[in-house]
Amino acid sequence: MADPVVEAVARAVRNAPASGAEPGLMHWRRAMVWAAVAAVLIAAPQVFNQGFAVSMLSQMGIAIIFALSYNMLLGQTGMLSFGHAVYFGLGAFFAAHALNAIGAGSLHWPVSLLPLVGAAAGLAFGLVFGYVTTKHSGTPFAMISLGIAEMVAACSLMFPSFFGGEGGISTDRVVGDKVMGVDFGPGVQVYYLIAAWCFVCMILMFALTQTPLGRMANAVRDNPERVKFVGYNPTRIRFLMLALAGMFAGIAGALEVINFELITAERLGTAASGTVLLMAFIGGVGHFYGPIIGAILITFLQSALSNYTQAWLLYFGLFFLVMILFAPGGIASLVTLHKPAVQTRLLGRLALPYAGAAVAGAVLLAGLIMAVEMFYHYETKREQVGAVMSLFGQQFDTTATGPWLMAVALLVVGGVLLRLAARPIGAAWTEIAAAVNRGQGN
Repeated sequence: MADPVVEAVARAVRNAPASGAEPGLMHWRRAMVWAAVAAVLIAAPQVFNQGFAVSMLSQMGIAIIFALSYNMLLGQTGMLSFGHAVYFGLGAFFAAHALNAIGAGSLHWPVSLLPLVGAAAGLAFGLVFGYVTTKHSGTPFAMISLGIAEMVAACSLMFPSFFGGEGGISTDRVVGDKVMGVDFGPGVQVYYLIAAWCFVCMILMFALTQTPLGRMANAVRDNPERVKFVGYNPTRIRFLMLALAGMFAGIAGALEVINFELITAERLGTAASGTVLLMAFIGGVGHFYGPIIGAILITFLQSALSNYTQAWLLYFGLFFLVMILFAPGGIASLVTLHKPAVQTRLLGRLALPYAGAAVAGAVLLAGLIMAVEMFYHYETKREQVGAVMSLFGQQFDTTATGPWLMAVALLVVGGVLLRLAARPIGAAWTEIAAAVNRGQGN
């Protein structure tokens, strides 16, 4: 017996019109959301106008495109890839060579359209590698994607004329003729270019989810066997989605070349692929906006925390572990979880319990940071700069017993308070669930 969900999707794909199938109110709401997104992108560098902030905003825009392209594989089609950075990196290298050709005068192409070069490269390699990788699904697909990633990484050392060896390829984005006085020299001009491409790519990738291909990709993710029964080829759908995901990843790679004027083989490796996987997973692969949240958060952690502590990777790993244990659906799932509270107008009931949990969490986090930073200072910096370190505006002697006891006390007190804060939160959610049940009963 065919899966009714897949059959319903298939009927919608065959019979529903391509546009106009949704109520006008839904279209209006989406238009308002996209208008708000555009307004945020325009206003962001005016609010955060420091050089470091503008640079971080540019990195966030690139990461959003990259994470959403990965979500086309994992979130929409159910393909866990360990080598998605291949398309990002290859798109970036082709864009870097094109940019150098523009500077040399052998290629006449506007810098603002350079991401199209990355898109073409990402799409081309997506078609080539996708033909091989999408023959299988599940674990075999993941392992094949990892193998291709390692193969391409090895090629980056074998062909230094193209990949630039360990130093990579350097470029100059201030080439060609100015257009309306814009030469992409200042960082804010680069940001607006990235923001424009980010906005267009977000709209295109969202539109793809509403197409027959996007809907059948969801069906392939949920039940590929049933998709065959209704007359579709899961392998072909996976192949098309991977090729399109590679195209968008190539756009992100080209934008990174414009932003940093440098690309190295590290952007092809498994570390970059692992980072984009974390962005999508932490944000929430089950929702379109989840990878956007993850890309913004992870970029902020990488850019901001690395300037304050050398132990930022430890915090990053702990954060990922906490998300896996307590919110496996990602941050977007936590947002969606509160929809019943909003509908029943009982969201305010959660304010006080959440405030108590936030205080308890702050105490626990303070103890954790204190313990980690003191341990790191004691092990790596004590002999060079002495045993005394500065943290939270205070001086602590890492060889004394008192600071360590304080850190342990904060951890214990924070853990106990967090445990106690769980009770009123549970009571509030019980009340919300009862209100939802009464509403359904009526």
